[in-house]
Amino acid sequence: MMGIYFSGTGNSRYALEVFLSKLDKTAKAFSIEDVNITNYIKENQEIVFSYSVQFSNIPKMLKDFVDRHKKLWKGKKIFIIATMGLFSGDGAGILSRLLSKYRAQITGGLHLKMPDSIGDEKALKRSIEKNRELVKRAEKKIDKTVKRIKNGQFSQEGIGFFYHVAGLFGQRLYFYNKTKQYTDKIKIDRKKCIGCSKCVGLCPMKNLSIVNNLAKADDRCTMCYRCINICPKQAITLLGKKVVEQGTIEKYL
Repeated sequence: MMGIYFSGTGNSRYALEVFLSKLDKTAKAFSIEDVNITNYIKENQEIVFSYSVQFSNIPKMLKDFVDRHKKLWKGKKIFIIATMGLFSGDGAGILSRLLSKYRAQITGGLHLKMPDSIGDEKALKRSIEKNRELVKRAEKKIDKTVKRIKNGQFSQEGIGFFYHVAGLFGQRLYFYNKTKQYTDKIKIDRKKCIGCSKCVGLCPMKNLSIVNNLAKADDRCTMCYRCINICPKQAITLLGKKVVEQGTIEKYL
């Protein structure tokens, strides 16, 4: 068994690591960005896949990864963990349907509400205390889910017709274009940027670079929000006009 994740600020990675520690202590978790990830997938028949939902959909980078390696999924037994800041409906179901198309066997799904990572939107913010409570609740839910799995009962959260309808009409129908393609909406305040290159090193798409001692963004952002949450000068925004709060999972543990 192994774990695969795509995580922006660490929610999905942390959820997967907790899940695996309770289900199989020998199982290791790997990012889809790992240079050896395809070899790890080939070597394991059972996989736990964790990712963060964006507008009730799959991050573009993750969809491309699954499509690009479509031959790897045939016959794999996959359990899906979907992390989210708000209700997503069929978070696990979206990835489930894509992997099923490539003949993977989906064993179940789990939805976990986690601290929101959209650092430039005030409406979505919670206090540190509430975010820490969210993480604790997620840990308890993981514990209960793993106990059921060990008894042969796999959670089917996010899987099935009614979840599909909820996800479609809850968000995806209205925000489909947000995740259909990569975005070019990343904005960098040149007055704030100090050219430290922290954002460049963390961007999973290699979408950021340093030009004339300042950060520059291209048009292939997958909206993971890493750069926005780690910029020491809060110089980067995407959906909002200014950074309201920065946070990675470590802030809430």
